[in-house]
Amino acid sequence: MPKKVRKWEVFPGKNKFYCNGRIMMAKQSGIFYLTCSLIVVTSGLFFGFDCVYLAEHVTPAIPAIGVALFLFVMSTLFRTSFSDPGVIPRSTPDEAAEIEKQIEVPNTSSPGTYRPPPRTREVVVKGQVIKLKYCFTCKIFRPPRASHCSLCDNCVERFDHHCPWVGNCVGKRNYRYFYLFILSLSVLCIYIFACVLTHLILRAQNDNFLNAMKESPASIVEAIICFFSVWSIIGLAGFHTYLATSEQTTNEDIKGSFTAKRGQDNFNPYSKGSIIKNCMTVLCGPTAPSLLDRRGFVVPEVSQALVVQVSENPEKEHNSVNVRHEYYGSTNITNQKTNSTGMNTADDINNESKNVAKREMITYQTPDGTVNSKLPPNSGGGPPTCTGRKNHIWDMTLNQLNYMDIVIPITSENTESGTKGEKTVVSRGCSTEY
Repeated sequence: MPKKVRKWEVFPGKNKFYCNGRIMMAKQSGIFYLTCSLIVVTSGLFFGFDCVYLAEHVTPAIPAIGVALFLFVMSTLFRTSFSDPGVIPRSTPDEAAEIEKQIEVPNTSSPGTYRPPPRTREVVVKGQVIKLKYCFTCKIFRPPRASHCSLCDNCVERFDHHCPWVGNCVGKRNYRYFYLFILSLSVLCIYIFACVLTHLILRAQNDNFLNAMKESPASIVEAIICFFSVWSIIGLAGFHTYLATSEQTTNEDIKGSFTAKRGQDNFNPYSKGSIIKNCMTVLCGPTAPSLLDRRGFVVPEVSQALVVQVSENPEKEHNSVNVRHEYYGSTNITNQKTNSTGMNTADDINNESKNVAKREMITYQTPDGTVNSKLPPNSGGGPPTCTGRKNHIWDMTLNQLNYMDIVIPITSENTESGTKGEKTVVSRGCSTEY
């Protein structure tokens, strides 16, 4: 039994799959492991050195809050990195051909010249004209707000950007988790940095600050990592907060898709009208289902009509293939003839092979209705060539069949006299003997 292949194994995009297709990531995921290492190492040092002192001298709630923040950050990170961002499946060959037929419109304005057809379409969303661009890789017209990621080689719905720090694209299905990740990560960085400073200050009260740093060197490492990371993380969280409140994506903001251009009124048709509604849509809206059946099995694309025809009469299909093969160049001759003119069934094929001319593969129907495998009699005199014979149709047939520039000796059975005679075929002419 052939092994069943799942769709994620033949996925055309540049993605990596784990756990039998349940986890989907970008192919270049090295920086993602760096992100995980920084978070885990910094949090581990914090729990191992600072939380022990603070829980004893301040309050046991500090390590509990730190654990909760750490678990929330890692869960949102994994949810962003391991999920489908909203990849749009590529079109099938039939769908691509149908789209090409719709695009290829003859140019009647200037005959004799060829102008490539437009690869864009326009739709109206709340009175705003949105152009749908054609993707030459996926063979589809991308829906509004979708874009093709060059790193993952996929079209993604509501494409925001490709984030190497999470090792995946950020799109329609994982944007909220990405936003919650950077927001919670900025809070975790501020929390660890504040706790580290508190730890060092409390130690410095009993002694000087240098001795406090020597007693807890891990706190210095945590402070350096958090200090240089928190600014970029807070800035990124603030930028995406602005995007969430205005219902935009990073791709749209960079391109200026909804800014006023040349005095024309241009507005964001996807905005809900208020900051609260936009935030609720991004954070609390329903998650769109995945369009990829990653764990489904690959079904061979077989024509339904062919399957029905074979299932109804498989013997007939088998015979027709053999007849076609025998008609076009087969060197097998049969001992018995069927009732169908010019066709032999597969059961009549003789195991013995002989050298025959192509004209012996046809039959001749006489005027009285009988079928004869011999060629028609010569209706006129003249030399044994196609010139000078009165039966011109058969002469033309013979001239086309005997196209080889060699003489082929064959042995045929004379049904009238019961004797065997030698027959030769002349190059590009007719048989010298009928």
